[in-house]
Amino acid sequence: MSAHRRVALASSVIGAVVVALDGTVLTIAQPTLQRDLHASFAEVQWTSTGYLIAVASLLVFAGRLGDRYGHQRLFAIGVLGFGAVSAGIGFASGVGWVIGLRVVQGVFGALLQPATLGMLRAAFPPDRLGMPIALRTSAIGVAAATGPLVGGVLVAHLGWRAVFFLNVVPALVLGVLALVVRAPDRQGSPGAGRLDLPGAALLAVALACLVHTLVGVPEHGWSASTVLGLLAAAGAALVLVRHERRTADPLMPPDVLGSSVVGAALGILVTASAAMFGTLFVASYLLQGELGMDPLRAGLTALPGGVAMVLGAPVAAVLLRRYGARRTTVAALAMLALGVLVLFRAAGTGAVGGGFLLLGAGFGTVMVTATAVVVRHAAAESAGVAGGLQQTAMNVGPVLGVAMATTLAAVAEGLRPALPVLAGTAAVGVLAALKLPDLGEQRATTAGSLRHHGGSEA
Repeated sequence: MSAHRRVALASSVIGAVVVALDGTVLTIAQPTLQRDLHASFAEVQWTSTGYLIAVASLLVFAGRLGDRYGHQRLFAIGVLGFGAVSAGIGFASGVGWVIGLRVVQGVFGALLQPATLGMLRAAFPPDRLGMPIALRTSAIGVAAATGPLVGGVLVAHLGWRAVFFLNVVPALVLGVLALVVRAPDRQGSPGAGRLDLPGAALLAVALACLVHTLVGVPEHGWSASTVLGLLAAAGAALVLVRHERRTADPLMPPDVLGSSVVGAALGILVTASAAMFGTLFVASYLLQGELGMDPLRAGLTALPGGVAMVLGAPVAAVLLRRYGARRTTVAALAMLALGVLVLFRAAGTGAVGGGFLLLGAGFGTVMVTATAVVVRHAAAESAGVAGGLQQTAMNVGPVLGVAMATTLAAVAEGLRPALPVLAGTAAVGVLAALKLPDLGEQRATTAGSLRHHGGSEA
C-alpha cells in the first residue's frame, strides 16, 4: 500500500474516532462542567446543541470545498483547527466561552468529516472501498463504546477540561501527516466553476432550523415554535431546490443529487440511525427504570451491541462484495428491526443482551453498505459533497429518532410503546434498500467508475 493510501486510511479512521470520542466523552463531562462553571442546564445543553447545528449546517459545503481544493488539505485544516479549539475550550473561564468555542469547533468538525470519506474515495478504487469504510465504522463503534468509560476516568481524576485536551495530540499528529504526505494532484479542481454560496447559505438555514427544532422536542415538546421551525426548514429547502435547478454551478451536482441510488442510501442512513439512536434513548430509561439496573450494569448489558458493531463491520464488507448492496442491506435492516422488537418484549438480562447484539450487528452493517454506496456512486470530483451528505444523514437521523421517541412517549404515557414504531422506521428503510444495486449492477457500476472517474489510478 502506498504512503498516500496509508495516510488516507489512517486519517479517515482516526479522524472519525476523534470526532466520535469528542461527543461521547462530553456527555459524561457535562454535569461536572455545569457545577464548576456555575452554569444552567440550558447553557450546558448548548455546548452540544451549538456544535451539532454548526456541523450539520456546513457539512455539504465543506465537502464541496474539499472537492475543489483537495480533501487532504481540508482535512488538515479541519483537524488542526479542531484540536486547537479543543485546547481553547480546556482553558475556558466561563460557560459562554465554552459554547462559543464549541460552535467554532463544529465549523472545523464540518471541514474534516466529509474529507475522511473524500480521501478514501480518492485513494482507493471503487471496488476496494468496502473494507476501508468497514474499518472506519468499526473504529467509530469502538469510540462510541469506550467513550463513556474514557470520559468517566478523565473527569474523575483530572476534571472536565481533560476531555478536551484529549483531542489535541491526535489532531496535531494527523494534521502534520496530512500536510507532509502529498496527495495526488487530481484530488482538487480549483478552476471548476464557482462556489455556490447562495445554495450553501440556503442549505445551512434549512438544516440549522431542522436540527435546532428536533433537538428541542425532547425538552419542550411540540409547540408553536416547533411548528414554525419545521416550516422555516421546509421553506428554505424549497427555495434551495429551486435555486439548485437554475444555477450553473450547483452546490450539489446532478450526479449526486439526481441519483436515485445515492438518495436511497441516504434515506437508509437516516431511517437506520433514527431507529438505532431512538432505541438507545428509550433503552437507557427502560434498563434503569423498569428493570432497575444501575448505570454500570445497564452499560454492561448493552455491551454486546457495541461489540457486534465493531466486529461485524469488516464482515459486512465481505458480505457486500459477495452478495451486493441490496441483499446485504435488506438483511441488515431486518436484523436491526428485529433487535428493536426483541428489546420491546425483553424482560431479562439475556434477552436484552440479545436484542442489543442484533441492534449493533444490523446497524454496523447498514453503516458500511449504505456509506459505500454513497461514496462509490458519486464521481471522484463530487466525493466531498457525497461525504457531506452522508455525514448530514448521520447527524439528522439520531435527533429525529430521539424526537420520535419522546413524542410517542408523551402520547402513549411511557417510552416502551415507542419501540415498535422505531422498528417500523427501520423497516421503512427496506423499501429504499430495494433501489440499491444488486451484485451484477454493483460490478457494472464499479467498472464504469474505474473507467470514468480515475479509480484505477488511485
